[in-house]
Amino acid sequence: MLALLPLLVGCGIDGADAIVENPVVVAADGETVPVSHSGDAADDPAVWVHPTNPGQSLVIGNDKQGALETYNLDGTRRQRITMPSAFWGNVDVRQGVTIGGETLDIAAVYNDGLRLFTIDPATRDLRLSTDNGGAIFTPLGEGLCLYHSQASGDLYVNLIARAKRVRQYRVTDPDRDGLLQLRFLREFRMTSESEGCVADDERGRLYIDQEDVGLWRFGAEPTASTTGTLIDRVQPDGHLAADAEGVTLVDTGGEGGYIIASAQNIAAPKSSYFVAYDRGTSAYVGSFRIGNGPAADSCERTDGIAAHFGSLGSSYPQGVFVCQDNGNRNPAANQDFKLTRIEKVLAAL
Repeated sequence: MLALLPLLVGCGIDGADAIVENPVVVAADGETVPVSHSGDAADDPAVWVHPTNPGQSLVIGNDKQGALETYNLDGTRRQRITMPSAFWGNVDVRQGVTIGGETLDIAAVYNDGLRLFTIDPATRDLRLSTDNGGAIFTPLGEGLCLYHSQASGDLYVNLIARAKRVRQYRVTDPDRDGLLQLRFLREFRMTSESEGCVADDERGRLYIDQEDVGLWRFGAEPTASTTGTLIDRVQPDGHLAADAEGVTLVDTGGEGGYIIASAQNIAAPKSSYFVAYDRGTSAYVGSFRIGNGPAADSCERTDGIAAHFGSLGSSYPQGVFVCQDNGNRNPAANQDFKLTRIEKVLAAL
């Protein structure tokens, strides 16, 4: 096992003048039904794309006070999964991954440890596929993202603990019984609380939002250096407004696209927004906010975000951007997830 500590280095952002964002407002197109619990409950989404009928794709999201839920693209609830442990952390998905000789669509989520689910395209149901039928013990965590290495073909889980630790595991099935296990590979530490993360499989990069510092980029391979590059800071020196929370990848093909991070703007949460960076260079591109639309209200103080570029049927013909809404309104209700056509988001950048 590899246990490493990072040397966190900045990228030389000039902090002489405060940066003030003026995000473009993009109207939301839809929303999921609210989660069952009130207060701080909805948290982190992921998108699973149906392999033959994109309009039957799913948004997967956590009600962190009690369940993992899946939603149809019209926002209706498809499945609700509960376990004895009520707390559900972040969730992520990878599709077409070969493990133990089987090609699988996998969802990983933190719940009393790490739980791994496989997704059946025929039923669109998630099935618990962890080897012991429960959760694989890991130190207390919440932030989570998957990395599918293009070099080795292996699938990795990056788990971020509230104790500032980042742990990486490889997903395995050594006895080829279709039930998944983990092998711990490396660990490094952040200097303060971090949660949101996303991996760029093609470029071998791991992005982590450190809430009171900014957005970091690391090598995603288990043999990569644990030295991080700070690509943007929180204000007044950067474009993000603390807390920096969720982060996602918009893969537009040919290694093009964007990294998008959530700026919760806790000083003015009704004015929270999202910041986009060039996928290749990490350069700042622009910022936007999800505002009220005819069928859904705005996203406020967003935690988790997810995106998919590519047809998802008639409602989202070029893809979707999903954001958790901390203050669901019109009418007032428990928290939920807002869906916005991705082409509208990209046009705002």
